[in-house]
Amino acid sequence: MTVLLKVEDLHIFYDSIEALKGISLEVNEGEIVTVLGANGAGKSTLLRAISGLLPIHSGTIQLRGEGLNNVQAYEIVIKGISHAPEGRKVFSTLTVEENLNLGAYIRRKDIKAVSEAKERVFSLFPILKSRRSQLSGTLSGGEQQMLTMGRGLMSTPRILLLDEPSLGLAPLLVKQIFQIIREINDQGISILLVEQNARKALSIADRGYVLETGNITISGLASDLKSNQKVQEAYLGGAALKKRK
Repeated sequence: MTVLLKVEDLHIFYDSIEALKGISLEVNEGEIVTVLGANGAGKSTLLRAISGLLPIHSGTIQLRGEGLNNVQAYEIVIKGISHAPEGRKVFSTLTVEENLNLGAYIRRKDIKAVSEAKERVFSLFPILKSRRSQLSGTLSGGEQQMLTMGRGLMSTPRILLLDEPSLGLAPLLVKQIFQIIREINDQGISILLVEQNARKALSIADRGYVLETGNITISGLASDLKSNQKVQEAYLGGAALKKRK
């Protein structure tokens, strides 16, 4: 397999607090890789660092062997990394279509390419097509999550960073979102997925990493993580199951 994204010995600080303590991970071409962990483990920090939104204290981030340290965030999007942040972060006073257009800002002069990207997004999220003229702030939580993901796809990335896409959604919508994540991956886009719903994440991922207080403590195939006792107890309800027996 060809390594698409490589993070090596990454250290990130917030003032004097070390948020990431020398972590390393890889995402290969065509993979879904998930990062599991509790609140405050450093998962969102990792994605923000990869996206160029946080300064790197030490370590390296590479996309297809090209270093991304000190590269501006907008240039990282141009190179093929797109980020759908936690909490949706839609531009609430703009329409659905205007939000999508902003996602294609780096290629805005290529009207045909933008139109084609938008149609691909609409095929994944038909509800967005019917809501294209609606203010995004009036959408439901699930629709806003779809818009956030769709906006991220408008730059036609090589890899999509997804931060807690199921957060706050009803179970039926969670199922739909994960089906769409798989469809996105089937279109050839690699995915780095941060997700607290470990069971769902591991059901679609190829591999996974467990992040605890800035350190990767467990890594491996998703199937192996699902059967790992520590992962079961911490993230899959294993401890609760034991108590009921």
